[in-house]
Amino acid sequence: MNYFPIFASLRNRPVLVVGAGEVACRKIELLRQAGAQVKIIAQHLSTEVQHLVDEGAVSWWKKDFQADDVNHAVLTIAATNDAELNQQVALAGEAYLRLVNVVDDPALCQFIVPAIVDRSPVQIAISTGGAAPVLARQIRQKLEQELPQHLGAMAQLAQRFRAEVKTRLATLLARRLFWERLFTQPTFSHLVAQAQWDAASAYLVNELDQASQHTPRGLVSLVGAGPGDAGLLSLNGYQALQAADVVLYDALVGEGVLDLIRRDAQRIAVGKRAHLDSVSQAETNRLLLHYAQQGLRVVRLKGGDPYVFGRGAEEVEVLKAAGVDYQVIPGVTAALGATAAAGIPLTHRSYAQSVVMVTGHCRPEGHEVNWAGLAQERQTLVIYMGTIKATEITSELMAHGKAGSTPVAIISQGSLPTQTVARGQLAELPQLAQTAQRPALIVIGEVARLDLSTKV
Repeated sequence: MNYFPIFASLRNRPVLVVGAGEVACRKIELLRQAGAQVKIIAQHLSTEVQHLVDEGAVSWWKKDFQADDVNHAVLTIAATNDAELNQQVALAGEAYLRLVNVVDDPALCQFIVPAIVDRSPVQIAISTGGAAPVLARQIRQKLEQELPQHLGAMAQLAQRFRAEVKTRLATLLARRLFWERLFTQPTFSHLVAQAQWDAASAYLVNELDQASQHTPRGLVSLVGAGPGDAGLLSLNGYQALQAADVVLYDALVGEGVLDLIRRDAQRIAVGKRAHLDSVSQAETNRLLLHYAQQGLRVVRLKGGDPYVFGRGAEEVEVLKAAGVDYQVIPGVTAALGATAAAGIPLTHRSYAQSVVMVTGHCRPEGHEVNWAGLAQERQTLVIYMGTIKATEITSELMAHGKAGSTPVAIISQGSLPTQTVARGQLAELPQLAQTAQRPALIVIGEVARLDLSTKV
């Protein structure tokens, strides 16, 4: 993040504008809308700025800029066509530790002015850090089309009732749930849009009456994060992350997915990795119950799909036994996402008519592996977490009839920009596994010889 996003209160505070041409006039108008006391330094004034001075809306402070002028304002904007003067203003800001913006010159800026969607008091600022102002304006135009004009009115009405809501709903969670529910109610939105203030207020009070009579129930959402690429997260999964109070996440969840979690949600790492310190499944179960029974919305964020080697079923059994509400949001499992990114089809009429997904790690009390079934021809075998046992897998499959020349592929960091694919034959699998970066997925079968990866 190159810039810290901030909304500054400028009402009745001095802001310095160096320049008085067309560009400066646009900035002056924005500053006036924010209630700033605009002080202008310029040799000459444009007609528009002269009118503002004559009306007393802004003040023409002086003609020549001096470095310590920046000490007389909370912000300074340089908007002249004199590059040398603009640089002097920027250097003065650096010297006196004051924030300066030089219009259309990001390299000289200590702050930048974003594109704005104004639904006062709701404001949305869009910035590209000065890299592409036109792109920021295009994004603003899209938001202008999508966001209803009455958003500001909804916020103003909510402000009127904030104190009452705080009094009647004792906890922060109860208040947040109330407002979230209210703002998504079509009836409330319609009443505000039609300026039916009495009816909208009555609707709000009725919703508050109901909220004050009920204790929020906790909810656990088991969300499949996919193999790593944040673009593979489902819409339902994204919405659950945005609503979550607490997120318990696996080690295999991609950073891009973690970035989609609501910023003020509590994050708890409960991942399990081979030969490393891990959170036990019993502790994960305890945490799920602990937070859900407080009435919180909990997301159990899992790499891939919760029900494919993710222990999702075990966790649901615990939640169900405790009477905790839950939902399962499927995800793209690695056998689908990583192989697609690698250009390896799981089935192909010429090579494979079935797919078997297995894990390289079984529970100690698990049944003996059916190696004969896994070694069948015209079948694609996908092995999760199998690199550690690659030698055993190779010897058992070959002992049960699988040819050593059978194509294999090891996909590391599947679906991510760092994804790599190592290809070879079954007899070479132990050597390939030794150098493979984890997490990795093993694909065994004739389809592993194919490379149908996307070409853009």
